[in-house]
Amino acid sequence: MARSLTQLELLLELEPIAEQNVNRHLSMAKDWHPHDYVPWDQGRNFAAMDGTDWKPEQSTLSEVAKAAMITNLLTEDNLPSYHREIAENFSQDGPWGTWVGRWTAEENRHGIVIRDYLVVTRGVDPVALEQARMTHMTSGYNAAQLIKKHAGTDYVPADAGFMHSVAYVTFQELATRVSHRNTGKACDDPIADRMLQRIAADENLHMIFYRNMCGAALDLSPDQAMEAIANVVLRFQMPGLGMPNFRRNGVLMAKHGIYDLRQHLEEVLLPNLKKWSIFERNDFGPEGDRRRNEVGVYLDKLRKDVVRFEEQRDKSLAREARRTGNPPLLIG
Repeated sequence: MARSLTQLELLLELEPIAEQNVNRHLSMAKDWHPHDYVPWDQGRNFAAMDGTDWKPEQSTLSEVAKAAMITNLLTEDNLPSYHREIAENFSQDGPWGTWVGRWTAEENRHGIVIRDYLVVTRGVDPVALEQARMTHMTSGYNAAQLIKKHAGTDYVPADAGFMHSVAYVTFQELATRVSHRNTGKACDDPIADRMLQRIAADENLHMIFYRNMCGAALDLSPDQAMEAIANVVLRFQMPGLGMPNFRRNGVLMAKHGIYDLRQHLEEVLLPNLKKWSIFERNDFGPEGDRRRNEVGVYLDKLRKDVVRFEEQRDKSLAREARRTGNPPLLIG
């Protein structure tokens, strides 16, 4: 059995590929400015500056759109925690350090522009939003701790360093792209849709960097990488898991097609697994084969869960439509 590489060995072996992918990213990334995506002419003072404080009737967003926008923004707000985890696991030297800095700077724009949009358009209560931000950022983000707290398990990633991080962010960036894109549609506002399309495009480029690095890690140490991928797939949680009202908002988002089980399976898990040729590879040892088989069994179960979820959702939306007289809202 091939031995697992140390964190330092992984970083050194993959450094040339990291440099290639940093350069690729820089060649493809488009500069954009948050202030160009905010309708400033809709802005007005709040009571502290002799204006009017927020009232619910000022918002033009549906409850679903509000839930999705708040969830997406609070997720982006926790960037300091994500930066810390990525910097610790990727190092801050050479191309790794260049990537960490560039990724952090690009991600920071997302929180800036979403908050500016919501405050200027009075889409959500800014006081409640700030209170939620304080709570969420004070708690911070730690993947292993959140899984133990919310999933009722003592599971801790077997490879909690580079391998686990690069596998997790590959799936997470793609999931975030899906969520942002569908949230833009749910807002029923071309300005919000354009803004969130721009953010989703960033997330896609970030995902490609991480996916390429994870693919290189698979070629370098197949069983070790498969262990990390399996751990992530079987226990995936969005990074906003610990935020206030996450479960309520997540249910609303799933119920109305912003991010649901089918999207998670067909738009996040399967594309990455296919890109890495997980089920076609012949370079796994016994442990890699075992973990790959675990993933296959899990995917089969998830396909059945998707059908059950959609059947229940359709019934729920139909009941809601009969009660309200409005057609069911399904975004994705």
